[in-house]
Amino acid sequence: FTIQGYIETLLEGALNDKEVNKNYLERAQKGVSRLIYIIEDLDMITKFDSGIENIKKTVFNILDTINNVIELLESSSSKRSISLIFDHNYGKVLKVLGDEKRIHQVLTNLIINSIRYGVDDGTIEIKINEIENSKILVSIVDNGLGIAKEDLPRIFERFYRVEKTRNRDEGGSGLGLSIVKHIIEGH
Repeated sequence: FTIQGYIETLLEGALNDKEVNKNYLERAQKGVSRLIYIIEDLDMITKFDSGIENIKKTVFNILDTINNVIELLESSSSKRSISLIFDHNYGKVLKVLGDEKRIHQVLTNLIINSIRYGVDDGTIEIKINEIENSKILVSIVDNGLGIAKEDLPRIFERFYRVEKTRNRDEGGSGLGLSIVKHIIEGH
């Protein structure tokens, strides 16, 4: 509706006002970019649901993947003075079997949520723990507001957002945790 409103306003005469038309075209462009992002996310979820999309497992260094995600998101976290902490004692290599691209996406979605809904001057800590049967557990822990118990069963639903405790100005599409669920279940 936002995109439609901008276009209708331009067509109804604002197109001739150079200051207004540039502003409205830039806003419409942002709306289109956001819409494309949502469609791509929905397409991926649909492909997982239908079995078209598969997990492509290879052996990769999870430490490199985590460090790449941290590098990618450092700028976003520093804008809110949120510290990204990754303290690992595994040296330079910790090999895992999985779909590196999808695990990168899982880590990115979880850390973006922590940044988006965390507290200014807060912390986000990425932890690795070895568990039984040669498995590892990667945890993302933040000191944000948290999620109410009554909302927990629904957080992986498509488009579900916990509006009571979330900043609407910073909100996403409500697909991030649904994508995380599909990727983890695919593994």
